[in-house]
Amino acid sequence: MRILVLGHTGYLGAHVAERLRALPTVRVLRAGRSPGAEVRIDLAADRPERLATTLAAAAPDAVVNCAGATGGDPVTLAEVNARGPAALCAALREAAPAARLVHLGSAAEYGPGAFGVRVGEAAATRPITPYGATKLAGTVAVNTSGVDGVVLRVGNPVGPGAPAGGLPGRITGLLRAAGPDPAAVLRLGDLSAYRDFVDVRDVARAVELAVTAPGPLPPVLNISSGDAVPVRDLVRGLARRADFRGRIEEDASGAAGSLRSAQVSWQCSDVTAAATALGWRPALQLDDMLASLWEAADARDGSHVA
Repeated sequence: MRILVLGHTGYLGAHVAERLRALPTVRVLRAGRSPGAEVRIDLAADRPERLATTLAAAAPDAVVNCAGATGGDPVTLAEVNARGPAALCAALREAAPAARLVHLGSAAEYGPGAFGVRVGEAAATRPITPYGATKLAGTVAVNTSGVDGVVLRVGNPVGPGAPAGGLPGRITGLLRAAGPDPAAVLRLGDLSAYRDFVDVRDVARAVELAVTAPGPLPPVLNISSGDAVPVRDLVRGLARRADFRGRIEEDASGAAGSLRSAQVSWQCSDVTAAATALGWRPALQLDDMLASLWEAADARDGSHVA
């Protein structure tokens, strides 16, 4: 089985590619713009005709699209998150119509949730940021394309290798820089929002199941833990891992918060459909995510902070 993975150098893509490479009789084709890509594809710029030629030569049995932009101006977000999936689907229809497409979406497509409510795939989508809106446009492009495709709508991924641009990776970096100094102060945004965190390795396992599942799949499947916890719990959990002895200050005005998370105080997904369609359930809890995130940072830095 030949599986083409777009975005293989990214956080999710790297874990997905590693998981798929471990499967017997599978060859993973790394696709993208990076120098290490075996298949050169630029979803933000390539015309569908060019993409079709490239895909025909690669002859994939399945395509996993982990490519996406999480930050930047609205034009960049639209080019990568909306135009990219649309162009990819058009090329797949021409060059590899039998290939399954597994596309990674985002829980940000739902927008603000009602406190205490798990959101199912049939819920209304009301994104309030350019990121969420462009990810939703990518989902619509896949769902209306006519290809054998499924969108995995991923919650807030946490785990080894979390990038510094996201909250878990940023907090890890700040705590490692602060060390056990009792005079250290971490000034952060409002941490009262609830988020549905999911281990990046559980996401990779869901991709494996979606790629290899027989027959058609539902158009969208939520991939998350199914439980919401305050962001404050994540920060405090990492602080305990770091043996942080300083002080954490929150900016309740939201001035230091993430634009992607603006005005969303509750986010929690119902993962029942993924259990039914794929036999998938999250295997790792928040403590597992934070332990692996901290241990990976230790290994990367060559240190041994408790």
